[in-house]
Parts: sequence; structure tokens; C-alpha cells
Amino acid sequence: MENFEPKETGEWGAEEQRSRGAEEQGENNTPQSPIPSTQSPVPNPQYLLHLVPIIGFFPSLWTLYRGQGSREQVAISRLSITLALTWLLGYLLLVTGAATSDFFPLRLFILNSFLTSGYFLVSVWLILRLMQGKSGRLPGFSNLAERVIGKYLS
Repeated sequence: MENFEPKETGEWGAEEQRSRGAEEQGENNTPQSPIPSTQSPVPNPQYLLHLVPIIGFFPSLWTLYRGQGSREQVAISRLSITLALTWLLGYLLLVTGAATSDFFPLRLFILNSFLTSGYFLVSVWLILRLMQGKSGRLPGFSNLAERVIGKYLS
């Protein structure tokens, strides 16, 4: 506690005076901020384009067809294609079931709207994660994309 209180004569210690003088003159040699910068690198705009719902399917397919692109771009393309095909399959099954059913077409249409909203929300969430510099992986779908899409398009 003695280091933090002024001495009885009203003067600070010699070290404190030197550091205060250096701060006033702008000559502080200590690091400005021990906390590292929180700014993450901006992701490649192509990665974000691949994750746009429905539209991103086509650039993703083109990337995998060419066989060019970084490892991360290929992984995001596989994930985008898997999400889009899963949504399309579910959408078609639910619309077909609603059209042929006499008992619960309204329930199937509501379920279809939940599926479509979920697809769009997951895509937006992945875009936001990439913009924050985080991983663009989904635990279940990324593994499925690696196994299924990776086998046929890579």
C-alpha cells in the first residue's frame, strides 16, 4: 500500500515522478495495450457469396466443378451445396405431401415454411460467423458434405 499513497511531504516517489513526466511528454515506453486487437481479417467476398441462400448454390457448384479454390473455399462450397440440396429435397417432399393429402395440407405447408426459414437463417448465421472471422462449419452438415459431396464433386 505504500507504493500507491503519496509520501507525507506531498511528493510522489522518484519512479512515479519519472513515469508521470514521461506520460506527460508522450514518451511512455510501456506497451499501449496488453489486449490484442479484436479486429479479424475480412473474409473473402467469394466465401460469403457461396453461402447466400439458393443463389450461392451455383457459384459453389462451379467452384467444385473446376476443382480450383482454397481448402476453405471448397469446404464452404460443399456445405452450401449440401444445405441447398437438403432444403430442396425437404421442400419438394413437403409440397408433394401437401398437394396429395386431404387431411393435413395446412400443417405440411406450415412445416415447409419452417424448413425454408431455417435454411435462410442458418445461411445468414454462417455468413455472420465468417464475417467475424470464425469457422464456417456446421457439425452435422459439414461432415455429411465431406463424405457425400466430396466423393462425387472433388
